[in-house]
Amino acid sequence: MWQRRAFLKAAGAGFAASLLPRQLLALERNELVFASSVQTSAGKYGAVLMGERGDVISQIALPDRGHDITISAEAGRGVVFARQPGTFAVVFDPAGREAPVTLTSIEGRHFFGHGVFSPDGRLLYATESDFEAARGVIGIYDATDGYKRVGEFPTYGTGPHEMLLMPDGVTFVVANGGIETHPDYGRAELNLDTMDPSVVFIDRRDGHLIGQLRLESGLHQLSIRHMAVDARGRAWFGCQYKGAPSDSPQLVGYATADGEIRLIELPIDTLRDLRNYVGSVAVSADGGTVAVSSPEGDLLVAIDAEGGRPVLVETLRNGCGLAADGSGFVATSGMGEMIGIAGAERDRQKFDFSFDNHMLRVG
Repeated sequence: MWQRRAFLKAAGAGFAASLLPRQLLALERNELVFASSVQTSAGKYGAVLMGERGDVISQIALPDRGHDITISAEAGRGVVFARQPGTFAVVFDPAGREAPVTLTSIEGRHFFGHGVFSPDGRLLYATESDFEAARGVIGIYDATDGYKRVGEFPTYGTGPHEMLLMPDGVTFVVANGGIETHPDYGRAELNLDTMDPSVVFIDRRDGHLIGQLRLESGLHQLSIRHMAVDARGRAWFGCQYKGAPSDSPQLVGYATADGEIRLIELPIDTLRDLRNYVGSVAVSADGGTVAVSSPEGDLLVAIDAEGGRPVLVETLRNGCGLAADGSGFVATSGMGEMIGIAGAERDRQKFDFSFDNHMLRVG
């Protein structure tokens, strides 16, 4: 039951004692715990902690649509980031002992839906946009002082989306999507002709650029969005193509801190069915399998990380959220469904809320 113990550590001391009897029963019934932003049947927004069997352990309300979630055992807190271009992030206590706190982006910045804690839990980092200058930044927040914003680093590009902390605990890898946005124009994409996507590696200690990698110039409209790190330390990424709909470029690849970036060759039929859109990327618990999803194409694809070949293709209507479980992956959908793929044996379940784009395995 090490997974449950890992979650309890992440949730902080006293989490179990704070639960209502039905919530405690839900926790006891499940070895794994996941987190996701959701939308309720009444149209309201929130985030849930739930077990692998589908039991809801706890939930919080959000002021608007959430995107990704990060949780730190050391900080004893989780954070839900608004969908980009959003202006809020909600800090919550997984144990429910303290009320959630809503952070508001500073003037001239908006959030991009993703962030991570430092290994010691003392700092929170978030991808943000300096939208007047059309440049990406990583906002830095002091988790020991009410999440006061204490600085920022450049991401050396435009439209940063997902960021991950590499296994060394020092290096950030950031997906610069290359797309300019501005709150005055909602989700409008303002520079499709001049997009400049990249994957960057940044030292989190001082923000200096370790390396910046780009695909060939003819693929400048291939926006790099979401990532996961495999057993070899490669940052796998999924793309969303903003060029002509009749084009069908490869959408999945990996980058390394020592300077390699490449797209793998997915079969033509699989590529066509992804419909130029990858919504989430996850790596299996053993780091050997990569899963990608396309809510546009209702498709889930599992890929052998070593050979770069698909080992499973499955349909899930509006499926996007992905997280590793003990034997494969959990996949969730905007239709409120959760299934297991690529070795995860679980019955298809239906909930009275719809899942947003990402699923986090806690602990």
